[in-house]
Amino acid sequence: MRVIRACREMSIKSVAVFSDIDRNALHVLCADEAYPLGGALPRESYLNQQKIVELARAASIDAIHPGYGFLAENPDFAELVQEAGMIFVGPDPTAIRMLGDKTQARKVARRLGVPTVSGTVEPLQDAVQGLREVEQLSFPVLLKAAAGGGGKGMRVVRSAGEFDSAFRTAQSEARSAFGDDRVYVEKYLDGPRHIEMQILGDSSGHVIYLGERECSIQRRHQKVIEESPSVAVDAQMRQKLGDAAVRLAKEAGYANAGTMEFLLDAEGQFYFLEMNTRLQVEHPVTEETTGIDLVRQQILVAEGENLPFRQDDIEHRGHAIECRVCAEDPENGFMPSTGVLTHYEVPQGKIRVENGFRAGDEISVYYDSLLAKVVAWGRSRPEAISAMERSLREFRIEGVKTTIPFCEYVLGHKQFVEGTFNTSFVDKYFDPTILSQISSDEMMAMALSATLVSRNSSSSNHRQNDSPPSKWREGRLENYRA
Repeated sequence: MRVIRACREMSIKSVAVFSDIDRNALHVLCADEAYPLGGALPRESYLNQQKIVELARAASIDAIHPGYGFLAENPDFAELVQEAGMIFVGPDPTAIRMLGDKTQARKVARRLGVPTVSGTVEPLQDAVQGLREVEQLSFPVLLKAAAGGGGKGMRVVRSAGEFDSAFRTAQSEARSAFGDDRVYVEKYLDGPRHIEMQILGDSSGHVIYLGERECSIQRRHQKVIEESPSVAVDAQMRQKLGDAAVRLAKEAGYANAGTMEFLLDAEGQFYFLEMNTRLQVEHPVTEETTGIDLVRQQILVAEGENLPFRQDDIEHRGHAIECRVCAEDPENGFMPSTGVLTHYEVPQGKIRVENGFRAGDEISVYYDSLLAKVVAWGRSRPEAISAMERSLREFRIEGVKTTIPFCEYVLGHKQFVEGTFNTSFVDKYFDPTILSQISSDEMMAMALSATLVSRNSSSSNHRQNDSPPSKWREGRLENYRA
């Protein structure tokens, strides 16, 4: 939907593809044309490279935007698109192989002297080799998909007895999500901050950075809340991260949008983690603080245009926060929640909602759990937090459980408000039973409110429409129930 909207604003015709179970999806209805891929499983549909290119040829399209996942960082797919005479809206396949492959990217970083987390620079052949490598690192370690992102194919391993099972699981997840089962291992850092740097490059070799995003609020190594700027990054650190990101991108001849991810430890030392050679889910917070439309720039760069601005032209204003609304149950380990969206009402007002669903849609087990992204901007961080809290209270979803209660919990937590959190926030501070308690408390408050309204309504001088509006309270309660 994000890409379709950008195309509309640029007067570009959009063509969607869809699996069998996505036949009535919002992106299918909103695109100018739509074609079926068939199947339901990713390998039958959105990972079917040949079928996608065949449909693109049949539709006489000019370019393919790969989105956020699936084939977005697959160099073979980018190559296939180019060989078919179409434009891949992303970096060149060579750049994807150099930086999109996590092991290759680590090699490049080390060659350039950019600090990296200790670990292998080649994919592991098997679990036996992995255990030999761990002898050099010591536990805990992190197994990661070489071709992936978004937390897929990642497993923390804290003992030798866990390694074999974790290795097989990471391989299976990577194969299912990206069609590539290669994994590598690196030292797991307990409690760092996850900071990433947005970059843009063009085919003339010009690369700039657009500021950092704080992405430390995560569950299962997947981001839930992101913001820009980070309270942990000052001007000096921002320049160091930006310079490192630009050096890496230029080394690969990188053109288009991309994100360099770093870990920042308690001593202020940063380590290159990986690069996402694509547009990221959380890109709106950068758009809100810079005023630059990243999807528009992706398309213009893919058309061969140079970036219209230089590094000195980039100005940052205010603070932006994004909350991911996912169909998951925070009270049950963030397990996926499936079902029909019987009620779906997004917040209004001074807020940005990137939405992909509507009432009546069925949430299945096949794809990512992300329903929508709520993005709040404020002149200051407290103002942005307040705007986000108001918006989440007004987001009403029935039919599936969501991450909204978790996001509300985080926004009000002392560590988040003070900016003293890191990637271990969920493990350290989140107690799922608190959400159940909040629901009970709010039900009691609603019951009391209903009693007071009923008593007031018995007065002959009191009009029904003068009673306190209940939608805010209902919306908040529904969020917790959902």
